[in-house]
Amino acid sequence: MSSSVAVGTAEETPDLVCELDSVQGIVDALTSVRWKRHQDAVVELSEHGIVIIVEEASCLQAKVYLQRELFVKYDFGAHGRPRFGVSLGLFVDSLNTFSVPGRSNILELRYPGPDMQLLIRTVDSPNACIYAEIRTRIPETISWDYNFEPAGSTPLSFTVKSAALKTAIDDLEWPESSIQIKLQPSPPSVIFRGEGGHGEMQIDFNYYANVDLLIAFSCDRQISHRYKYKFLRATTSNIPSSVIRDNRGSKLTVGQGGMLKVQHLVSVAKPSVPHPHIDSAGYQQPSRIAYIEFFVKPEVEEDNDS
Repeated sequence: MSSSVAVGTAEETPDLVCELDSVQGIVDALTSVRWKRHQDAVVELSEHGIVIIVEEASCLQAKVYLQRELFVKYDFGAHGRPRFGVSLGLFVDSLNTFSVPGRSNILELRYPGPDMQLLIRTVDSPNACIYAEIRTRIPETISWDYNFEPAGSTPLSFTVKSAALKTAIDDLEWPESSIQIKLQPSPPSVIFRGEGGHGEMQIDFNYYANVDLLIAFSCDRQISHRYKYKFLRATTSNIPSSVIRDNRGSKLTVGQGGMLKVQHLVSVAKPSVPHPHIDSAGYQQPSRIAYIEFFVKPEVEEDNDS
């Protein structure tokens, strides 16, 4: 972290120069996938926006999609899709330094700097410039880049209020076991179940009985898969308070082989601008939303007829 801009600029045109006006929204989005203190991330740049990828033990992967429409300015000058590695914690903490409650600062992000750094600076203050540079590294190979495929012609998915989902998964820590997720079409419901050394716990979301919690449901056959608790918990442990406050929905989809996809939407609206209309499922105008996706591999395959 530095208080002045380093002398000299890269001789070549940067891969990316962009400006954003909602620092807190970006911090919230990145914090959603920060499930442990020391965590590396891969940042991928393209003409469509920025994708931040984190993973653990080849069993859990998360992606934050920051579409170019979220930025005030987005000048992409690279060929292909450049990638670089960065400490996620350092990136979030650096951005947080620029976040002032109730005020919208405009930040410029530039990559690469003279020594392949990620450069961050304020551009809207006539009297001072806050500046940071973050060392990057050659990115590690993503151990798995899963092409999520549906499990059949009818999607196996459900949308539940984010606050209810987080509470349910937090409560399921007690049994100290992997968690079974079962979807059944009749009666239409989703069942979370843990059975371990401390006992058993089951949480039911019945579609017709709890339409205020279980917003949407699609299932044409019974399925059941188990997931390691610590990976399942990582999908909700850092949901931003703004998502809980706005009572949005989180969508869970079961794909081929039991792969679980969990999707959240995080607002990146400017602090001074009221939120646009939010419908019953919690969806906003796509231009001011960051998309968060988690992919969790199943721990144990089960007979889907059980």
